[in-house]
Amino acid sequence: MASKRTTVRDLRRHNRSLLLSKLYFDGPLSRHELSQLTGLSAATVSNVTAELGEERLITEAGQVESDGGRPRVLLRVDPAYGHVAGVDIGETGVKVELFDLAMNRLATVEHPLPKAPDPATAVEQVTSGLREVFAGFDDASVLGVGIGVPGMVEQGERVLVHAPTVGWDAVPLVALLQDAGVSLPLFVDNGAKTQGQAEMWFGAGRGARHAVIALIGSGVGAAVVTDGTTYRGSTSSAGEWGHTTIAYGGQQCRCGALGCLEAYIGAGGVLARYRKARGKEVPGEDEQAQFTALLEAAAKSKTAARVLDETAGYLGAGIANLINLFNPERIVIGGWAGLALGEQLLPRIREAASEHALRHPFSQTSIQLGSLGLDAVATGAATLPVADLLAQGATSKIAKPGSSNSDAA
Repeated sequence: MASKRTTVRDLRRHNRSLLLSKLYFDGPLSRHELSQLTGLSAATVSNVTAELGEERLITEAGQVESDGGRPRVLLRVDPAYGHVAGVDIGETGVKVELFDLAMNRLATVEHPLPKAPDPATAVEQVTSGLREVFAGFDDASVLGVGIGVPGMVEQGERVLVHAPTVGWDAVPLVALLQDAGVSLPLFVDNGAKTQGQAEMWFGAGRGARHAVIALIGSGVGAAVVTDGTTYRGSTSSAGEWGHTTIAYGGQQCRCGALGCLEAYIGAGGVLARYRKARGKEVPGEDEQAQFTALLEAAAKSKTAARVLDETAGYLGAGIANLINLFNPERIVIGGWAGLALGEQLLPRIREAASEHALRHPFSQTSIQLGSLGLDAVATGAATLPVADLLAQGATSKIAKPGSSNSDAA
């Protein structure tokens, strides 16, 4: 295969991307520090940062004393350069959030969804949420909208969402949103992967090169990060941890298979076991309220305590599989059900993982809770247009509203 020739334009974009990314994740930094950290010459750093400053992508952030010379000017990415929106399409609701470029949250709205929502209903709630968070902001300042979805995302000329647990089969989500009037650049990815990116950038995964970020809610998924990059597989469906088999011939999962991990640690599977053991319905008007009732009952109910202990055991065994397969340095548990379980049962989960994992890789792995709470999926979704901005070196401010940039993720 012939090698691709590197052009001056490619080199310029690379240098801009390198310096912009370094400032975004590690700034504020001086030009001298940027040269040392990136290996670029002082002249290149000076020229590129001058360009970025003229474009108002970066700004000065004070000064720091230098060794025997004039104080050095510190630079950082300017939060006011633009805005990004993050959308979490969950199984029970839609959350839409607006951020500045430094990921300071500026607005949040939530809309409920019926169980197994049809695509049209989800699109209606997303567009309504976007209108609400954009109220008072200039649309021209919005760099893009990231969307986390409860299923596999097939990237290409048409972005298709495959989410069998909610009845979505090859749903052209981007096209539907564009037809509904959304003209901003759109970026779509699996919700577990957007949560994973958020925790790796800003949360409990920060600083790790090899990690697994687990999402446990109604469904179960994971983002597998190897050498700092999310592993996607041949068609971007890697990370469907919830549909790995934990019990041969076991409980039927919503996906139709038997013995999936999701059927044992997903909120619906846990509540189904509790209802069966209890012999009656669990109090609470929705799944999250019922799950809270189960957790609260454990202090005085042997049945509830036994169901939760079993759940911690299944979760620990599932984590052990991740440890044995991927040898991560860190495993982060997130998702609304995962955080609730972890807050109450993390020592038991770690114990169960140690009982099922190989001793040496387990000893090299930390297991902890996510630090971004229930906003992690939406926050991670909002990082998708930011990641594209950094990768492109902001040579065109991503893309103007109305352009098609929907296959990035």
